[in-house]
Amino acid sequence: MVEYDELRLRCRALKPKLSRLEAVVAPEYLREKIYELEIETNRQDFWDDKERSQKVLQGISSYKDKLKKYDAVCSLYRNMSELIDLANEARDLDSYNEILSEFNKTEQVLDSQLIEALLTGEYDSRNAIVTLHSGAGGTEAQDWVAMLYRMYSKWAERRKFSFKLLDFLDGEEAGFKSVSFLVSGSNVYGYLKGEAGVHRLVRISPFDASGRRHTSFASVEVIPEIDDTIEVNVSPDDVKMDVFRASGAGGQHINKTSSAVRLTHLPTGIVVACQNERSQHQNREMAMRMLKSRLLEIKEKEHLEKIEDIKGEQKDIAWGSQIRSYVFMPYTMVKDHRTNFEVGNIDSVMNGDIDGFIGAYLQHVNKK
Repeated sequence: MVEYDELRLRCRALKPKLSRLEAVVAPEYLREKIYELEIETNRQDFWDDKERSQKVLQGISSYKDKLKKYDAVCSLYRNMSELIDLANEARDLDSYNEILSEFNKTEQVLDSQLIEALLTGEYDSRNAIVTLHSGAGGTEAQDWVAMLYRMYSKWAERRKFSFKLLDFLDGEEAGFKSVSFLVSGSNVYGYLKGEAGVHRLVRISPFDASGRRHTSFASVEVIPEIDDTIEVNVSPDDVKMDVFRASGAGGQHINKTSSAVRLTHLPTGIVVACQNERSQHQNREMAMRMLKSRLLEIKEKEHLEKIEDIKGEQKDIAWGSQIRSYVFMPYTMVKDHRTNFEVGNIDSVMNGDIDGFIGAYLQHVNKK
């Protein structure tokens, strides 16, 4: 039957993804490691070193969890392939829609597992602090920042991640000049790290009475949130603190005291701010975590030995430096220029459906 022939072809098209997942997960290696560690747990002196024993047990649990997920998706694929063949032989068209729905679920699980398996970076498991800055384009660019802010909030909502506004600077007429927020959940930094860069918008401007097409730019910065388990030494003498009154988005007043905090790292010129916590102390604490996170991220990226070696750097947020383009007119398309992954349904993307871009980027940077 034509319907099942097409579904069979789609099922076969998943095989390369399954092979890619196998190469990344390395199931045989996981089984060997589980076997080795379980032998170690049977040693009489195993519990003598509690720190070591905990690491061994955590390792076994982690390896088993990865293996269980991999075996489950393989089983899903096999069952789906067999189900399609059986339904086709029986010419069971009544079950087609149900089987198609199950196939789509299988494809989503495979894609999700592949993305998760690629998150092997040191900080991938951590929360992410994201900062958006408007670039070339004036009011249009500031509105573009607000659109991206909504896109990422919708993505977090889809993923059931926590989303928290940290700081913002209102645009002159609309949107934001800049905005920072914290996304919390499992592997958030790993998912969002590929979003860092310049994002380009092409559309008919709602702020142009002549209805002309405008091009605007915004930059996205993504850093892992660090906690007290990671030591980052920042001298108090190197940090300047300013306090100011917090205000709501669109100019709405939040409180009458100077509770918002801005920290400037004098050696690098890096500036962070937080105004959405309840007290000045909480805002300062969060701002310091933001500063340390950013310093650590730059240090790791530049392979520097010391925080003191960091130099402040700012790339132009303008034409020629974009990683992704969002085109509303004369056609609709979102295209990532690093991976060439593109989507025609721009409304879906702006409503937070960006997992395709995330997966394409992770596979791109993990190619060997």
